[in-house]
Amino acid sequence: MRALVLTGDPPALVLETQAPEPTPGSGEALVHVRLAGICGTDLALQRGYADFRGTIGHEFVGEVDAGDLQLAGARVVADINLSCGRCDDCARGDVHHCRMRRVLGIRGAAGAFAERLVVPRDRLLPVPASVDDERAVFAEPLAAALHVLDELDGIAAGDPIAVVGDGKLGLL
Repeated sequence: MRALVLTGDPPALVLETQAPEPTPGSGEALVHVRLAGICGTDLALQRGYADFRGTIGHEFVGEVDAGDLQLAGARVVADINLSCGRCDDCARGDVHHCRMRRVLGIRGAAGAFAERLVVPRDRLLPVPASVDDERAVFAEPLAAALHVLDELDGIAAGDPIAVVGDGKLGLL
């Protein structure tokens, strides 16, 4: 399997042509990556952000190969945040602030710049047939942009706001 792996100190990207095949465990699915997007976070990881080493990439659309009979063959995207489900934050439903949280391709979990990756089944979301891969790959950055709105207190529908910046999240 091919995978783009961040390794070394300082970090450098290496194309591994014989990377180990991921194997899904209980509650996980093996996903064949159809398309992956490059994010500013991926570039920041190369500069040492989050001190991550491993397969990067977190914006992707894939097809379930194994590990989930209900989703087998389905096109999917994923919530990249893998919370522990046991800490106080998770118990309050604040899973994006879980102190034990792993993040696909960013913190503690292999990402999507590979032919295949393993994703917990409960993090997978089916992609409707009416949405092509080139649009579906934007599910994660769109979710991130919308999550910013959840973090704003006192802003109501119709309130004027300013979006500063011309990056992907600002455009979305």
